[in-house]
Amino acid sequence: MLSLAKNTNLLVMFLLELGVLASVGYWGFTVGQNWPVKLLLGLGAPALFIAAWALFGAANGAVIPLTGFARVVLEVLWFGGGAAALVMAGSVTPGIVFAAVYLVNAALRLLWNQ
Repeated sequence: MLSLAKNTNLLVMFLLELGVLASVGYWGFTVGQNWPVKLLLGLGAPALFIAAWALFGAANGAVIPLTGFARVVLEVLWFGGGAAALVMAGSVTPGIVFAAVYLVNAALRLLWNQ
């Protein structure tokens, strides 16, 4: 039963990663009135987040894998950025829920050495 919970927690982590990209893209499309700017931010911001995650955070494929405190900083910036993007886009409650789910997920990953 515990292995099911651990696997579910890893699934939640993956869904949170995708949620960050969706949140940042959503934020980009809500900025300003100018469509070229919306398009640039709506597609460009997730691209920057993808590049950062591929370089430093991807589970088995990071170019420069981070561990310890550096990994904690990366995750706080990455998932905090997703939550902040939702809040800045005007979706305060979803942003708070996103942050809370991340905190529970992170605590369980620490507890279970994931």
